Amino acid sequence: MEGPGLVETAVALILVPGARGFEALFSRRAERAEDPWSGHMALPGGRREPGDADRLATALRETAEEVGVALGPDALLGVLDDLHPRTPTLPPLVIRPFVFGLPRRPRTRLSDEVAAVHWFALAELPAAAGPATVTVRERTLTVPCFKPGGAVIWGLTYRILSGFLALAP
Repeated sequence: MEGPGLVETAVALILVPGARGFEALFSRRAERAEDPWSGHMALPGGRREPGDADRLATALRETAEEVGVALGPDALLGVLDDLHPRTPTLPPLVIRPFVFGLPRRPRTRLSDEVAAVHWFALAELPAAAGPATVTVRERTLTVPCFKPGGAVIWGLTYRILSGFLALAP
């Protein structure tokens, strides 16, 4: 679904081999008063800018800007289905998740948008699934999530991961 007024975005799901199977990179957003997802877990990514040739270019640029990881198109493993937020308070967004594979954990450099990065083993996420209570725009919600290591991965990031994990044998 593409159309006028639709904000195109892209995220990067970065995988590396680890001791417990493949691990994925997550960022914890910096605390900011104007950001309703302040402090929440996310995948690197953001809005397509006019200089981005396509949403792959958006994912590459945003990942370099947010966490300092320079991904090349050769690291691209695949593209997941576009997602659309279910929240009526958001602008009409379409998110395209790109999956990348690297031979080892890259060095990261955090931007002012990111407070920390975390690596979680994908194989451990299903056992860490359950509900959590989150607050967004002064509303308290109970949401499905993954809770690895005390982090709460919910919302679109949860939907992306759930879809990805459903593809794995």
